Amino acid sequence: MIGIKEAAERLKKAERVLILSHQFPDGDTLGCAAALCRGLRRTGRRAAIRCSDKIGPKFNFLFHDLPDDDFTPDLVVAVDIADEKLLGEPLQTQWGGKVELCIDHHPSNTMYAEQTCLNPKAAATCEIIYDVLREMGVAVDKKIATPLYTGITTDTGCFKYINVTPRTYRIAADLVETGVDAPKINREMFDTKSRARLDVERRVLDSIRYDCGGKVAVIVISRQMVRESGACEDDLDGLATIPRGIEGVQIGVTLREKEDGAWKVSLRALPPSNASEICERFGGGGHPGAAGCTLNLPLEQAREQMLCAVREYLEKHG
Repeated sequence: MIGIKEAAERLKKAERVLILSHQFPDGDTLGCAAALCRGLRRTGRRAAIRCSDKIGPKFNFLFHDLPDDDFTPDLVVAVDIADEKLLGEPLQTQWGGKVELCIDHHPSNTMYAEQTCLNPKAAATCEIIYDVLREMGVAVDKKIATPLYTGITTDTGCFKYINVTPRTYRIAADLVETGVDAPKINREMFDTKSRARLDVERRVLDSIRYDCGGKVAVIVISRQMVRESGACEDDLDGLATIPRGIEGVQIGVTLREKEDGAWKVSLRALPPSNASEICERFGGGGHPGAAGCTLNLPLEQAREQMLCAVREYLEKHG
């Protein structure tokens, strides 16, 4: 594992950097990619971003005035990716085993990269990118600060989650001082919903099931729901937080159907419960407050397996 200085030096030695974001991209992985790409180009380097999934309209503003580039990289960097399998297809096929530098904040990182710059205390990987760019001598102006702020606010639930630290607020304040329109970003990230989002949300709410005397809530996002509502990837962002927001719920479980029929599980937990500890039983991981795994099972079996694991956890830990 390497520190900020070593990560900055590795980037400074490269002339052509390819930046990889994870599948089902969120604000943190995209914010990291956009900010790092802009910072590298500011220093005269060539940089490009790749993601297995199409970036939806919600995050398009991060890439305004940031044209694509195509080249053979001399450094491949993964941002906010704890496990190589989270690259998704086709990136995993093309770049699996070839990631030379990973910058991440997930304590469950599998150390798949040649070098890993990891800070599990960071609320978002964008906090680490902020430090790396400053170490490189890059001036963090509004164009770079905007994606960094977006990544931080989305990964902290607009600064509501338990991962927020005093340093998170200090970095956010520094970014806002560059001219970042924080109220606008927060409004677009958290308060603006398309009609398709409202439709899929209604269907998801109808799927809620409770367990453990109301301490656990489970929702389902099937491909049929997504198809019938006309929702895009952006419209699904944030749905996993619904169960945890219900009064009395300690652990929220979201089962989302993937294209191959498997179920992507997202766990959200309130202290003192640890979502990552539960997901690790199924080969996944993440943070105490938010973690995930994948189950290659029919829906009913996947739901029951997760509920069994959650029940056992609550029986053991209270």
